[in-house]
Amino acid sequence: QVHLVESGGGLVQAGGSLRLSCAVSGRAFSSYGMTWSRQAPGKQRELVAFISTGGDTHYASSVEGRFTISRDNAQNTVYLQMDSLKDEDTAVYYCAANGNYWGQGTQVTVAS
Repeated sequence: QVHLVESGGGLVQAGGSLRLSCAVSGRAFSSYGMTWSRQAPGKQRELVAFISTGGDTHYASSVEGRFTISRDNAQNTVYLQMDSLKDEDTAVYYCAANGNYWGQGTQVTVAS
C-alpha cells in the first residue's frame, strides 16, 4: 500500500506564496507520475499540475506561470510552489501517485 501525506497548507493573503509538500511511502516513487489537484467548495476536483517520471511538467491554464511542481526522488517527495495566490486558489489540495493513490488533502485559504 502506498501512503501519501500532504503538508504546507494554511491561510495566506492574496499575492502571497505557499509551498505544499507530499511525502510518498515505499520504494517506487521515482516510477510514479505525480499530480496535484484541488477541490473548492461546491466544485469538482480540478487537476492543477503534473510531473512525469522524467521531470516533464504540465499545468492547468488557471495556474500556469504562478505554480511550479517539482519532485525530489531521493526524498520521495513532490512539491507545489504557489506564488501570486488569488482568492480563487482557495481549495483543498491533493497529491496523487499514478492517479491511483491519493493523500488526505491540505487546506489552502487565500484571503483578500
